Amino acid sequence: MPALFGPAGNSDSYSAKYKSSMQVPEFLSEAGLDAYEYQCGKGVKTGQETAVKFGISAKKYDIKLSVHAPYYISLSSVEEEKRNNSIGYIMQTARLADYMGATRIIIHSGSCAKLSRSDALDFAKATIKKARQAAIDEGLSHIIFCPETMGKHNQLGDLNEVMQLCKVDESFIPCIDFGHLNARTNGTIKASNDYKKILDTIENELGIDRLRIFHSHFSKIEYTQKGGEVKHLTFSDELYGPDFEPLMELVLKKNLSPVFICESAGTQAEDALSMKKYYQSLKGGHFDEKQNSDS
Repeated sequence: MPALFGPAGNSDSYSAKYKSSMQVPEFLSEAGLDAYEYQCGKGVKTGQETAVKFGISAKKYDIKLSVHAPYYISLSSVEEEKRNNSIGYIMQTARLADYMGATRIIIHSGSCAKLSRSDALDFAKATIKKARQAAIDEGLSHIIFCPETMGKHNQLGDLNEVMQLCKVDESFIPCIDFGHLNARTNGTIKASNDYKKILDTIENELGIDRLRIFHSHFSKIEYTQKGGEVKHLTFSDELYGPDFEPLMELVLKKNLSPVFICESAGTQAEDALSMKKYYQSLKGGHFDEKQNSDS
């Protein structure tokens, strides 16, 4: 299986041309993309009927869907009510994913607040375990939880912490946001070996099977040394990283099949296309913008 590429939400180019989200799958297919992450960062507000219709359209155009859970989830809150509410938000996201035919939901873990990182991680592991059991009890065991690496220093979600969250259940797949990791480590991702260390960590901690199909977010991100992530940028930025080319080369060399979701600021569809074109050029394949050659 090849790697898949697509945007997080709708690019400015799409929003300027289309009013209805129902045309997203057709738009992506015509561009040559094959994945899409449905955004519920501000809450799960899409109804079942709309979700089912969107899923039918995505299936027609062979677009692999994932769903981003609300940003305000806090797996590590010291308040039990907030942790329980977070389980509820995860379940809302899982139901929506099921309606759409999506198989993956992406989950933020929250901040450490005044807790030690170790205590915050313990809370988060217990919360996501309860959420997984709730999904199983509701017949949603096929929905894959993807804990995400985070970009701010005070957020729970460095690479090791995400590995530990994924060990809670063997079905969990990490969402490796390379822009976030670069931001929270003050720009350390510069070359192939930097990416290799990340991929090796996933394989060593979770095994080759989960490495092979990991989920990923990718964008260039502005950061500060004190706090980490500031804001998402576009691939045209030349000051902040990381660059995607060394990662594409490693993915092909290792015969991996991740899903790459581009989170560039407004140009996510175009930048996802740049990633896919480069990836296919390494394979020696021809890229036709009017036809998804990997379908």
